[in-house]
Amino acid sequence: MEGFISTLNGIVWSPALIYLCLGAGLFYSILTRFAQVRHFKEMCKLMLNNSESDKGISSFQALAVSLSGRVGVGNIAGVAAAIGFGGPGAVFWMWIVAFLGASTAYVESTLGQLYKVEENGQYRGGPAYYFERCLGWRWLGILFAISAIIGCGVFLPGVQANAVGNAITQVFGEGTAVVTSFGEVGSNKLIGLAFILIILAFIIFGGIKRIANFTQIVVPFMALGYIVLALIVVFLNLDRVPAIFGLIFSDAFTAQAGFGAAIGWGVKRGIYSNEAGQGTGPHAAAAAEVDHPAQQGLVQAFSVYVDTLFVCTATALMILITGQYNVQTEDFNAVTGAGTMIMQNIDASTVVASPAFTQMALHSVFGQFGQVFAGLAIFFFAFTTILAYYYITETNVAYLNRILNNKLPNLLFKLVLMFMVAYGTVNSAGYIWNIGDLGVGFMAWVNVVGILVIFFMYKPTMRCLRDYEEQKKNGGPVTFDPVKLGIKNATFWEKRLEQQQKDQK
Repeated sequence: MEGFISTLNGIVWSPALIYLCLGAGLFYSILTRFAQVRHFKEMCKLMLNNSESDKGISSFQALAVSLSGRVGVGNIAGVAAAIGFGGPGAVFWMWIVAFLGASTAYVESTLGQLYKVEENGQYRGGPAYYFERCLGWRWLGILFAISAIIGCGVFLPGVQANAVGNAITQVFGEGTAVVTSFGEVGSNKLIGLAFILIILAFIIFGGIKRIANFTQIVVPFMALGYIVLALIVVFLNLDRVPAIFGLIFSDAFTAQAGFGAAIGWGVKRGIYSNEAGQGTGPHAAAAAEVDHPAQQGLVQAFSVYVDTLFVCTATALMILITGQYNVQTEDFNAVTGAGTMIMQNIDASTVVASPAFTQMALHSVFGQFGQVFAGLAIFFFAFTTILAYYYITETNVAYLNRILNNKLPNLLFKLVLMFMVAYGTVNSAGYIWNIGDLGVGFMAWVNVVGILVIFFMYKPTMRCLRDYEEQKKNGGPVTFDPVKLGIKNATFWEKRLEQQQKDQK
C-alpha cells in the first residue's frame, strides 16, 4: 500500500501540477495588476472588520478560520521537509509560490463569496458551489466535493495528528510501550491522542460559530508567539542573517539536492502550507459577512502572506541560522545508510518529514523551554487545522446532500475524521505525509483547472475587482450588484441588493 501511495503521489505531483500552480499564480498576478501588492494597505484594513450576523462570521473570523487551515504542520514540519529534501533553496520557491499564490487566493475566495448560498441559517460556499453556479457544471462540483471530502476528511487530518504525536514524544518521551493493532505505541502519545479527540469532538459538534470563536483566539496568539521567538533567534544571530539569505538565494538555482528538487519541494510544501489554489480557503471566505465579494478575496490573499512570508519564513530562518538540519535524497534510509546524504549537520537518523528540525533549532537557543513551546505550537497549529478540515468536509457533504436529498449523515463524517486523527497519530510520518500530499494534489488539480476555465469563459473575479476599485476611488459607499456587472447566478447577492433597496424605501 505504501509503495502504491508513493507511485500515485508521483503521478499527481508531476511537474505539470507544480508549473500549473506557479503559472496560474503568475497569470492572475498580471491580470489583477499585482493586486496582492497594490492593495496591501486595504487588505490590512479589511482584515480587522468584525461585522458578523446570525448567518455569517466576520472577516476577521473568516481570516482566522482560513488561517487555521493554512497555518498548520506545514509551517513547521513542512518547511523542515522542504529544506531536508530540497535544500535551503526550497525556501525561495516557497516565497515565490506565496507571492504569486496570493493572487490565486484572491480569485478563488472571491468566487467563494460571489456564489455562496444561505442554507439552514448559515452561509456556505466553495469550489463545488462556484463550479455549478458559474459554469453550470454540476459534475465538476461533485468531483471537487468528493475530492475535498476524501482529502480533508480522510487524507489530511492524519498529517496534522501525526505531527502532534511526534511533538508529544519529542517533549515528554515515548512513555510506556503499549501494544496495539498498529504496533507498539508510547503511552504519552496515546494520552495526547485522547486529549485531542475529546476537545475535537466538543468543537466540531458545535458548528462553524464554535470553530470561528475558538480559532480567532488561538491562531493569532500562537502565530504571534511563534514569530516572536523566531525574531529573537534572528536578533541573537544578526551577523549570520546576510549569509543565510545568500544561501537561500544561491541554493535556489544551484541546489545541492538538484534544481528540480528545490523547486518541487518548495512549491509542494508551499501549496500544502498556504493552500493557495488548493480550493480550501474559499469555504471559510464564503462564510464571511461582507459588503462586496472582492473584500474577502483580498483578506484571503493577505492570509497567504501571514502563512508563508511570516510563519514559514520564521521556521526556515530558525532552522538555517542554528544549522539544525540535514539535506538528503528522498530514498535515504536512516537505518541502512542507503541513499544519499547530501549535507549532514545533525544525527542522520533524524526524521526529515517531522517537526524535529524546528524543535531542535528552538532547543539549541532556548533549551527545554524552546522544545516545549515548539510542541505547544505544533499542537495548536495542527489542532486548529483539523478543525478547518472538518468545516471543509462538512460544507462539501452539505453540497452533495443538496443533490442526494440529505442521504449523507454528517455524524458519519465526524467519526471518520476522528478515526483518521487517531490513525495518523500512531502511524509513520513519511507514509502519512504521502497520503496528505495526495489529498492536496487532487484538490489542486480540480480547483486550479476549474478557476482558469471560469476566467476564460466569464471573468467574474476581474469584474468584481474593477467594480470594487472604482467604488473605493469614488469614495463609496461599497455595494454589490452582480446583474449590473453581467454576472449570472449570484443569487445570494441579487436577493441581498433587492432587500437593501426595499429597506431604503
